[in-house]
Amino acid sequence: MKYQVTLNGKIYEVDVTETDAVITSVSQAAPAAPIAATTPATPAAAAAPSPAQTAINGEKITCPMPGTILSVSATEGKAVKAGEVLFILEAMKMENEIVAPHDGVVKQVLVSKGATVNTDEVLAVM
Repeated sequence: MKYQVTLNGKIYEVDVTETDAVITSVSQAAPAAPIAATTPATPAAAAAPSPAQTAINGEKITCPMPGTILSVSATEGKAVKAGEVLFILEAMKMENEIVAPHDGVVKQVLVSKGATVNTDEVLAVM
């Protein structure tokens, strides 16, 4: 199969087979036409906050990196000490402990075991 690929202003014509790829010609590409700035016809509606982001007032315990929650030891109403493990997060094939930053009471738990979480997502509120 033949393909045309433009890279850094040059057009490469590439012939691809099951076992290899061969560049059959190279030519100078025409300068790209400027792209006119467009404005959306209607403004995008503000996304409604997810239940996890509409937490009770208090200190939010957030996720430091994307991953999967392996275990949840935090429960609503539980008194915790500083450094006590609240969640185990698997990220990049490693288990990371998410701990209580200080003594306090867990007001709300917003994730469950097996949940996929993103950086800065609220996991719990103290």
